[in-house]
Formats: sequence, structure tokens, C-alpha cells
Amino acid sequence: MSDVSGMRDVPPEGSGRADESPAGGDESALGRIALGLDGVRAAQRGRTAEARAGFEALWDELGEQDVFHRCVLAHYLADLQDDPRAELEWDRRALAAADSLTAERAQTYEPALQVRAFYPSLHLNLASDHLKLGEPDLAREQLERAVRSLDALPEDVYSAGIRAAVDELRQRLR
Repeated sequence: MSDVSGMRDVPPEGSGRADESPAGGDESALGRIALGLDGVRAAQRGRTAEARAGFEALWDELGEQDVFHRCVLAHYLADLQDDPRAELEWDRRALAAADSLTAERAQTYEPALQVRAFYPSLHLNLASDHLKLGEPDLAREQLERAVRSLDALPEDVYSAGIRAAVDELRQRLR
């Protein structure tokens, strides 16, 4: 399941770059932001190898303590893989990061953010990965987890897309 949609609202190059340091700004944080924006731009332009390289560099920069960003980054990296096994591994990393993320930590980025709302998409992606790998029983198991977590989603366009993708995958697995 490709879910790079969260990457589309990135400012174009040359319009207030993220690496322009505000007075007193944290240079390492700005460097990570620049790496992320470069990866997003490359993904938007279909340059997946470049996007992967940028995001993998960012993954190494983040360290294991920043589980919120690692969850998001692994979710994006999964979508950029050519190999279904590599995609599965990145989706597993995203799930592991979400499992270790507290609501308080997530809400430091967005007060209304609910970690449990990550799970429908995470499990849906894992179900899709298993189906690609010819593992329908594992796909059904992950899809059922996605279905059980759908109540965490708000009523919005993004959530409607997740629900539609769940229904589509459910039909394919019959």
C-alpha cells in the first residue's frame, strides 16, 4: 500500500529552506529537517533511490530515542522499497516504533494526535506486504488487526481512504 500522501505538502526548493538557521536554532535538528525535506522532494519527483538514501541517512541521524519520527520515517521508507521483504521490514519497524510511542510524546507535535490512530494504516500496510509475499494467512491476520483499530480514526478524507483500502484488501483476500 503506498502511503506517501503525507509527504505532498512540502515547500518547493528555494522557498524558505529548512536548513536556513533561525537565530539560536539547533543546527543538528535543522540538518535532520533538511534531510527529511530532501527525501520528500525526491519521493515526490519519483526519485525513489535518492529518497531512500536521504531517509536512511535521516534514520541513522535520529537515533533510537526519537520514536515518533522513526515511526513516520519507517512508514515512508517502506513505501519506497523495491523489494517486498524490505518493505515488510520497514513496516515492522514503523509498528515497533508506534508500539513504543506514548500519547504524551506524540502530542508534543500535535495536541490532538492519537497514537492509536496510527494502527489502522500500519496494520493495513503489513497485510499488504504479506499478500505481496504470498502469505495470505498472515495478511488476513494483519488486516483483522487493522479492522479492529479502525474506530481510532477520525471522520476525515484520510481516514475514508484507509477504510476504503481495508475494504479493498478484504475483497482481495476472500
